[in-house]
Amino acid sequence: MLEKLVLFDRSLFLSFNGQHAYWLDPVMYWASNSIVWLPLFVFLLFLVIKTFRWKTLTVLVAVALLITVSDQLSEMVKNDVKRFRPSHEPTLAGNVHIVKEYRGGKHGFYSAHASSTFALAVFLIILFQKRYRYLYLLLLGWASLMTYTRIYLGVHYPFDLMCGATVGCLLGWFTGRITIWLLNLQGQGISRPQ
Repeated sequence: MLEKLVLFDRSLFLSFNGQHAYWLDPVMYWASNSIVWLPLFVFLLFLVIKTFRWKTLTVLVAVALLITVSDQLSEMVKNDVKRFRPSHEPTLAGNVHIVKEYRGGKHGFYSAHASSTFALAVFLIILFQKRYRYLYLLLLGWASLMTYTRIYLGVHYPFDLMCGATVGCLLGWFTGRITIWLLNLQGQGISRPQ
């Protein structure tokens, strides 16, 4: 059963990774880089400060802990599972579309990019769901694009990304709930998510 899942995952990866256009290569390469998203992060920081004022520090500490836990947990699993990234898989040599010779680290299960972006997106959705109703579209769109770039660049299988996104969503939800509880203790009066 596991072997069939691995073969399906590999087949799905080759199908998605094979759908590329050379004009899109630099777009996907840069879209995968967090520095490009700095304007989005500044905008989100503005919303956090506007909403939480002097309690912004609580939110920023929560974000720092969330991203650290998400990233380190992914690294621990990668070191235990030791599944080659498609870009390092000897049996796929020559079949993977690589952009700018970027291959990532040796192991890819599960994706830290997917985990961290979905963790931050879900965390902010939990915090802002009552105030900015449509922000979730921007956040989920950003996380989905960041995640998809990893297949396009040839550095993750779909299952790596699905697992990373799932872990990230759980971490983001859990951290968001705790942060709301802490902010309520501080007198922020945030309504709890349903």
